[in-house]
Amino acid sequence: MNRALVRRPSPRLAEGLLTHIARTPVDADLARTQWEGYVAALRAEGWETVEVPPADDCPDAAFVEDTVVVLGDLAVISRPGADERKPETAGTEETLAGLGYRIARIEAPGTLDGGDVLKHDHTVWVGLGGRTNASGVEQLAALLGPEGATVVGVPVSRVLHLKSAVTALPGGTVVGYQPLVDDPAVWDDFLPVPEEPGAHVVLLDHETVLMSTSAPRTRALFEDRGLRVVAVDIGEFEKLEGCVTCLSVRLRG
Repeated sequence: MNRALVRRPSPRLAEGLLTHIARTPVDADLARTQWEGYVAALRAEGWETVEVPPADDCPDAAFVEDTVVVLGDLAVISRPGADERKPETAGTEETLAGLGYRIARIEAPGTLDGGDVLKHDHTVWVGLGGRTNASGVEQLAALLGPEGATVVGVPVSRVLHLKSAVTALPGGTVVGYQPLVDDPAVWDDFLPVPEEPGAHVVLLDHETVLMSTSAPRTRALFEDRGLRVVAVDIGEFEKLEGCVTCLSVRLRG
């Protein structure tokens, strides 16, 4: 069974942190509607959604991906690089423990945001330089090594998280909006995309990706490659440096 963790947006969403873009007004009601559409799209594709308890005092809580890294039955609870976001992890840990996952944690002085972690096959790339520090990467490598994974640090300076710059298609091709990728040569198979939101895909199955409606040219590129695309509008979250990957944690059964 495929399941996905999601978390309802905080009523304080518009106060979310920003690092690389200017603040513009966020419509919290529209954001809630867009979040519900995102969740409905996951369910329509056969994913069971599991809600992490709301964290209404945490403006960025809807970006649940940042709270954990899951590999197999191991859940590594993150230690967010922004102090304001550290309270978000408790609800995720409680939920995953209740689902039977083994729990490990990134400890001080390490920091690690789940949005900095891109996994494919047995390789785990981790963005280094923004919200995630060297200690966080080292701790994650020590925790995931026994699970058969190799952790590789990747420089990140132009975006908030590694997965703000790159994600991977079902076959392993890494896609990114090249002006925001520090070093595309990290990946043997890198495909530049024409729009920034096109760099963000959620893998739903071996031939289907979920992406933002904000990247129609990239959608056409993916469809030309034989992929089926599910597109959702998350424009209010994009105003807060969010993307489709941020809003869920995929738990593959």
